Amino acid sequence: MELDIIAHPGKIQDSHEHARRVEEAGFGAIWWTDSGRSAYLASTASVLSTERLVIGTGIAVAFPRSPMVTAGIAWELAASTGGRFVLGLGSQVKAHIERRYSTEFSPPGPRLKEYVESIKAIFRAFNKEEKLSYEGEYYNFSLLPDMWSPGPIEVAPPPIYVSAVRPYMSRLVGEVADGVHIHPFHSPSFVRDRQRASIEEGCARSGRTLDDVTFSIPVMTAVGDTDEELEKTRNHARMMCAFYGSTPGYESIMEHHGYEGMGQELNALQRKGDIPGMAKLMNDDVLSHYVIEASWNDLGPKLVETYKDVAPNVRITSYTAADHFDDPAIREKWAQVTKAMREAG
Repeated sequence: MELDIIAHPGKIQDSHEHARRVEEAGFGAIWWTDSGRSAYLASTASVLSTERLVIGTGIAVAFPRSPMVTAGIAWELAASTGGRFVLGLGSQVKAHIERRYSTEFSPPGPRLKEYVESIKAIFRAFNKEEKLSYEGEYYNFSLLPDMWSPGPIEVAPPPIYVSAVRPYMSRLVGEVADGVHIHPFHSPSFVRDRQRASIEEGCARSGRTLDDVTFSIPVMTAVGDTDEELEKTRNHARMMCAFYGSTPGYESIMEHHGYEGMGQELNALQRKGDIPGMAKLMNDDVLSHYVIEASWNDLGPKLVETYKDVAPNVRITSYTAADHFDDPAIREKWAQVTKAMREAG
């Protein structure tokens, strides 16, 4: 089992250098977020500074970009990396899609399913396997002259991962995607006992099995060798969990552990601006379900032990390793964690 890393794009030169350092530290993949800067530009910047590292979007926002545009970018990145690129897609939330991007959002599930299906049809057309012909309710593609096609590449089409939390999106993953980006706010038992069942249901619809789906799982950690270091990273994780827990739609993740109504309480406190109150609700007992706590020496083996039976194919991603990654001492600690995970897995 390898350890991946979440990364936030900076200037293109900075993303180029960051990817180089991530590869040197022994991480398996770098997942660029689509946030204030483009995940695709950061992925492109990573190509020439790495040789082994898997490069992916975790995630790129789907709906504001035509599937044809997304397919073309992913195709070029797959060719340029020798097959090391993974296309990770997500729907984002309605307010951002409609008010920030001025793009159609509803219904997100059926729309995203067609998005993935049409990209795979475009890939087949790029590869000259078949003439482009995709007809759906939201997307239709039927024109691809040779002069406008990038043509076949020497590697397989890039895998497509989809972010999912709720049952519908999880079933969609099992039906049409190659992998799932689990949400950072999760518990191992929620993924194993609840979300995996929905993904398996989707697999059955398309005649596949869970072996056909890779679980990419970002993990929040509290790590340190002293009480002070542990408390600092624990409190950072506490606030991330409180923020995510206050978001409507994630209630099932807390209800799975018996915390009915906590999501609404967190949301009400957030609306009041009561940050200390949010942190108090997310006490250490609650936090223990959603955060992996360990010393630096024990973190790698603990991650493997915790997630090894979640699914047949698992990629663990550090959600916090990018913090303070400019510090050589921190990079060295994470390099030891990546090494320990390979040995333990």
